[in-house]
Amino acid sequence: MDPVLITILVLSALVIVYAIFIYNHLVRLKHNVSRAFSNIDVLLKQRHDELPKLVETCKQHMGYEQQTLEAVMRARSAVAAAGEKGDIKALGQAESQLRLGLGNLFAVAEAYPELTASESFHHLHGRISGLESAIADRREYYNDSVNLYNIRIEQFPDLIVARRMGFKSATLLEFDEAEKADVDMKTLFS
Repeated sequence: MDPVLITILVLSALVIVYAIFIYNHLVRLKHNVSRAFSNIDVLLKQRHDELPKLVETCKQHMGYEQQTLEAVMRARSAVAAAGEKGDIKALGQAESQLRLGLGNLFAVAEAYPELTASESFHHLHGRISGLESAIADRREYYNDSVNLYNIRIEQFPDLIVARRMGFKSATLLEFDEAEKADVDMKTLFS
């Protein structure tokens, strides 16, 4: 057999094997992103179930703070809708509003000693705070997974396989600046 033909066949086989290796690695990264989002989704659903209980507990003591309670429930609905659609950008925006609403709710609750002394309020506050921390941790893991995936589909030679096989970049889960800002306590109590 011709040595040039053998060389071409060996090089072709190596290129094919390397392309398969790249493809499998990209698939693994894509599924890591999906799994990371699923982990967040589980916590969002748990928090979604706890929020009505918190609002109901607060209603018993905070009758005239209806606006704060309604804002939390509207944001809760927006988070659920964005999560069901899988719209990461809308989820980030809705999460920002929900976190802001919860921050306001907990700050306003401090003005109601009988509410803050309530065992059910303390339990729900602790549960939701724990879920918030877990969501933040999993959000960080999700964003790390998205970054790794997005970098790989843009690097050479991975981008050749990624484009040919239809890999699309994933969206980071980002929160608005309003979520990161401090709560203005003066506006809450005026």
